[in-house]
Amino acid sequence: MAAPQDVHVRICNQEIVKFDLEVKALIQDIRDCSGPLSALTELNTKVKEKFQQLRHRIQELEQSAKEQDKESEKQVLLQEVENHKKQMLSNQTSWRKANLTCKIAIDNLEKAELLQGGDLLRQRKTTKESLAQTSSSITESLMGISRMMSQQVQQSEEAMQTLVHSSNRQKSTRKASSLSPRSVPLFETYLGI
Repeated sequence: MAAPQDVHVRICNQEIVKFDLEVKALIQDIRDCSGPLSALTELNTKVKEKFQQLRHRIQELEQSAKEQDKESEKQVLLQEVENHKKQMLSNQTSWRKANLTCKIAIDNLEKAELLQGGDLLRQRKTTKESLAQTSSSITESLMGISRMMSQQVQQSEEAMQTLVHSSNRQKSTRKASSLSPRSVPLFETYLGI
């Protein structure tokens, strides 16, 4: 039967390996992350938690190594602790590089979106310019229609004045014809009717 210390050491080693693999999987998720920044922040929070758990288990293993009775077992466990610490440092380096790569990718994506936004601003500006030109041409057309209507009204007024004048002549001619039948031809000659 294995000593309780051996079982604890085995469990620590298994959990260290498990946390190490989880950290590596999260680092790969960070490498694959294309944004947004909140997703990267969430992944980083998970990585920090796993590193904390990993560090705690490595410390437990180190404590178990120091408590070993046999010097040879103690040295073997301390060597394992050193190897786990080196692996953790390697993972931290990979994590920093993955973060840097991801942040650069997110920045580039945001820059591209801003540039597309600039294209949209140019399109809006072009649209505003074309709207201004269209508005100007509509205003000119309306002014032309207004001038034509004004001319038409003036012609109608002249025609109305001519009709009124003719009507007044005709009335005066009738009055004159009622005065004397002989004076009608004379009156018509005078008026030019």
